[in-house]
Amino acid sequence: MEVLGIEASIRSDDRDENTAVKVPERMLRRDQARQEEMERRRNVKESQTVTEEKSDFFMSTFYAEKAAVEEMISNCEHVDRDKASKALEEATVKVQQLQKFLNDSIMFLTQYKIRHAQETMQQLQTSLAERREQLLPKKKFAFRSRNTSKQPAPNQEPTVKSASEVGGTVVVDASVPVYQCGFSNVDNQVLIKLAEEIQQQDVLLSHLTNCKVRLYGCPSTVHIKNVRSCEILCGPVSSSVFVDQCTDSTLVFPCQQLRTHNTTATQIYLHVTSRAIIEDCQGVRFAPFTWTYPGIQDHFKVSGLDPDRNNWTQVDDFNWLAAGTPSPNWTVIPETERMSGWDSVGPAS
Repeated sequence: MEVLGIEASIRSDDRDENTAVKVPERMLRRDQARQEEMERRRNVKESQTVTEEKSDFFMSTFYAEKAAVEEMISNCEHVDRDKASKALEEATVKVQQLQKFLNDSIMFLTQYKIRHAQETMQQLQTSLAERREQLLPKKKFAFRSRNTSKQPAPNQEPTVKSASEVGGTVVVDASVPVYQCGFSNVDNQVLIKLAEEIQQQDVLLSHLTNCKVRLYGCPSTVHIKNVRSCEILCGPVSSSVFVDQCTDSTLVFPCQQLRTHNTTATQIYLHVTSRAIIEDCQGVRFAPFTWTYPGIQDHFKVSGLDPDRNNWTQVDDFNWLAAGTPSPNWTVIPETERMSGWDSVGPAS
């Protein structure tokens, strides 16, 4: 049987041609495959080396900056009020820059490092908020002398007028003091916060039923707890959104991180730059963020979120560890069922 191959000529040192030798084709294919595999391994190794170098650079830089912020927060205790205020503002800017650095580095970090860095950011934000409250407490509300008999008590919740009183749009009376940014214990109302009210604030929405909420601005964090049959739309959130005990609701927001607990039958229109996390949830459905309002692009810049990076389909279910099998606790909303527009509510619309 004739052996298929390629004829090769062998020459001696005096350039006289010797006997021709046929190299079997299978050997040539084997050699080519071996070279290709060596090239692939070399590329993988180089890629891993670059990734490891980037990861090492991130870790050293991130924790060095974290230590610097902690020192700034700590030193505020030993200076006067003006210096403390300036130092806390500088620390706030540092935290925002550190958050953006984390957002930009997620693509080459492991999930463990991402979660550890996110927890570190949360601790920094908490420490910053506590030190600000300790050193720069908000002034107590003082009523004006006129109409004092009609003024509500200082700790009263914001006044929410009915739709019939204001021609179909419910508004919050801004003259009433609010010591905590957000809304609590409200039913069947439209609730609005504007950018200047929530700029880099921690917002709490709790014990709401059948409410429409609009947050036009860039909060630092958002906590949503004990809500039922609500529609909550929010501008870009610099760090995390925490959802707990939410039922039959629609949530719409961009954020760096989402953690959802004890939630059922809820739709989430999401823009997230890391990975969403759910735990003890059922019937949660996801779609990409679709809300817009005047000024939202500026709020994206303030938040440090990348408007072009959205990992809304990357959801980790802590109750579902079966690798390669989709979690039954969440799904993607079909395009034909997604909301393409939202009700115009509030001055910003």
